[in-house]
Amino acid sequence: MSESVRYNGWSIGRLVPLLAGTFVLISTVLTVTSSPWWLILTTLVGANLLLYSAVGWCPVTLLLQRLGVPAHTAADLGTRSATSASAHLPAPKGMMPL
Repeated sequence: MSESVRYNGWSIGRLVPLLAGTFVLISTVLTVTSSPWWLILTTLVGANLLLYSAVGWCPVTLLLQRLGVPAHTAADLGTRSATSASAHLPAPKGMMPL
């Protein structure tokens, strides 16, 4: 019998692609209906997504952290809670564990 993971809200890892997709759709509609200059917004969103996927950081993550959005939820990490799961993660190579 498998345990069901309880939904604990949205995390930054889920909100960044959601916001990016929303902005891409909005800028696409504005490009078709208004001006091709709105493609600049699509380009900026794509660049931020590349940055987020490469280093795990983009300007939106700073804003979401200041708003109090958690970096991970229990659902993102499996059945363990977000606070206890981070204590069991191995330290990256070349870094000493705390």
